[in-house]
Parts: sequence; structure tokens; C-alpha cells
Amino acid sequence: MSDQYQVFAKSPIGNFIIKNLGLPSPVELDRFEAPTPVIHGAVLLGAAPGSSLSADIAQILSNIHANSYAGNNSELQQVAARAGLTLSAFNEGDKESKFKAVVFDASGIQNSEQLHELYKFFNPIARQIQTSGRVIVVGLTPESAGSVQQAIAQRALEGFVKSVGKEFKKGIAAQLVYVDQAASANLESTLRFLLSPRSAYVSGQVIRVSKASVVDVDWSKPLAGKTVLVTGASRGIGEAIAHVMARDGAHVICLDVPQQQADLDRVAAEIGGSVLALDITAADAGEKIKAVTATQGGLDVIVHNAGITRDKTLANMKPELWDLVININLTAAERINDFLLNNDGLNENGRIICVSSISGIAGNLGQTNYAVSKAGVIGLVKFTAPMLKKGMTINAVAPGFIETQMTAAIPFAIREAGRRMNSMSQGGQPVDVAETIALFASAASTGLNGNIVRVCGQSLLGA
Repeated sequence: MSDQYQVFAKSPIGNFIIKNLGLPSPVELDRFEAPTPVIHGAVLLGAAPGSSLSADIAQILSNIHANSYAGNNSELQQVAARAGLTLSAFNEGDKESKFKAVVFDASGIQNSEQLHELYKFFNPIARQIQTSGRVIVVGLTPESAGSVQQAIAQRALEGFVKSVGKEFKKGIAAQLVYVDQAASANLESTLRFLLSPRSAYVSGQVIRVSKASVVDVDWSKPLAGKTVLVTGASRGIGEAIAHVMARDGAHVICLDVPQQQADLDRVAAEIGGSVLALDITAADAGEKIKAVTATQGGLDVIVHNAGITRDKTLANMKPELWDLVININLTAAERINDFLLNNDGLNENGRIICVSSISGIAGNLGQTNYAVSKAGVIGLVKFTAPMLKKGMTINAVAPGFIETQMTAAIPFAIREAGRRMNSMSQGGQPVDVAETIALFASAASTGLNGNIVRVCGQSLLGA
């Protein structure tokens, strides 16, 4: 459904009215189109003294051929040179230079006094980040810090990133990446995603990278040779996920209930995939999924996207509506995971990706059943992650207001509020959810396990 307010905001008279009334002014976000470079525009790299991740960050910037700059930091220049990255000089007094992304290595910050390094680096260049730009702070996981003072300082980075995401406007996204000790080699897939237009509607998020084996991939087709199964694939977000997985090289098995057979056939035909018409709540759903995927060399990625809403206030809700939502949104994924994990139904280095919701984080009026189910999905990820072996991972995305048939049916006033109540001042697109799922699906994302990433434009709900 078209966002008429955003269309109006781009017109000369709309821009004039919105500016003078102080109303939200959404910009058109950059989104990924293949084949294009990871990032269009210059990258400014900075680091706190003694930071330990700069060499790996520089190597990644070199790998993506980023046009990279740094200020008067001789230590950083030397580190980058050893990684094969030439950093062009940037004079902090130069107010004309513009940057598409700013990356700051904060891993060297040892105590609260040294948090001044954030101010020192970002204050002079805060107005020099381009529309749809990126601010990325990379730090050490607080739990792995060497002292209480360092853990406190590293945890403080979250407040900085979330505030920047709300301050900078212009579609600029701000993220924090925590890296475990000795896990810097697992950083590349995350940094590529956050620098690129793939992360258009992700902001104010914290992603944790843990130590794992390093898997080389063809970055243009990171899912080449993989078999991916997407539940609820007949339309909306599920359809977008199927398309993105296929774009990245996977054979996609599109699953939905038999009543959606026609749409399933259409989606599968568009992407050269397969169809599995199946009710995921059936007792033998896991068994049937294993049997079908075995014909494709086994299952590499399963995306638990299927879900429903049956909204009523708790006082007006019938028990069957409560049970239906919990069973489809949560229990079915639990059962399928249990079967696959206990019966060799997922290949080595396999990926389980779940779709939660900001309702599961913040709650929502008239959605107790839905919020319970989506909060349960977060629990499913958190408590399954430590149990996985053979390089398997489980992560989740939590969409906010995404422009789908479901949100198009919301009453006008509530729909408009949902669109504007985030740092981007607009709703997201199904592809935004799909791109984030593709990050977790990649064979290179071995270091991502147990993450919950909101795809909500930094919604004010549950912030």
C-alpha cells in the first residue's frame, strides 16, 4: 500500500508545510539492487587509542573496495596499511567532505573517562553523514571484558548508538556490534550487511559476534548450493524472503498451508523453487520437511516465518483464538526444530531463523496472544542457541511496522501512527525483513548465534 504522506512530503508544498509545522519528514531509503557495490560513497574510519579490532575492520573495508578515510591518527594509518587498506587523509576542519558511513572501533575504551573518545570523534563530523548513511560502532562484548570498569564502558556504547539513531535523521541508521574475544575474524558478514543498503530499515540495534569457524563464501551468491525452506512463503514477508534467498543462490522450498497452493505455485515458479503444501501444526510436519529436503541434499536453512494474528482484548478473547495463535506462531516451530535437531534433519553449519515481532518485546493493546507467541519465539532462540552443535546457529528478526496486506487493513489513524513512530518516520518493506534474514542465513555468519535484531526503523515501542 502506498504511503501517501511520504509522497506528499517529497512535493515542494508538502516539504514546506511539513518543515514549518515540525512534522516527521521521511526520506526515501536506499535499498539494495544487484549487482552493486556494498557501499556507494566514502567511509570514515576512526578508533579509540589501543583498540584491537581496527586491523580486521580495515581488512573488511579493503575487501569491499571501500573509499576509506581517517583523521590524524598515525596508529590507525599503520594498522590499515598492514591490512592492505590505504586510508586517505581527512582534515577534521574540512566541513565539505561527506561520508556514506562512519565506522568507529571503540574496543580500546577501558573506562568511563575514555568514553570521551566517542565525543571527540563524532562531534566534528555529525553533520557530514549523507542521507541513508551508516554509523557503526564496534566494541567488545561487555561480558568478556577484562575488568568491571571496561565492561561498564563497553555497555555504555548502547546508549550512544541508540541516541545517534534518533538524532541524526535523514534515514541514517546507527548500530553497535559487540565482538567476543578472539572473534574478530567472524565480523565480516555483519559489517558488510550494516554498511550496505540491505540494512535500510535496521537501526539502533546491537548485534553480537562470537568466535566460530570461518567459512569463505562467494559474497555475490552466499547461499549457492544451499537448500532453504521458508514457511508462510505464499505472500507478504514470506514471499520476499523466498525471493531474497533465491537471489543469493539457494534452492528455496516454499511452504504454506494447502489453501495457499495457487500463490505457493506462483512464488516457486518466479524463483525456480519447490513447493511444499503443509500445515506446520501437523504432528508429522517435521518428518515431512525432512523427507522433502532430503531430496535436495538435506536442509541447510529453515526460516520460521509463518504466523497469524487474531486480535482481541483479553476480556473479549475466545480460548480457541488464544490457542490458535500460540500453536501456529510458537509451538509449531518448537516441534519442528526438536524433530530436525534430534533426527539429523539439519545439515552441518545449518541455520534456524525465526520471525518474532516488536509486539513480543513491547507488548501491544489487543494482542496478548500474539505478544506471548512472539516473546516465546525470542525465548526459543535464546535458550536453543547454546545447545546447538556442528556449526549450527539460531537467530531471529523482530519486524516493526512493515507494509503488508495485514498492515493495510489497520484503521487509518493507527496505521499512520505505526508508520511515523520510529526514527525513519515510515513503514518498512517486506524486503527489509528478508535482507536481515539473509544475513543470518549466510554460511559466513557462523559467529552470529542467539541474536534478536529488530527490523523496525528504530521503533519508539519497546526501545
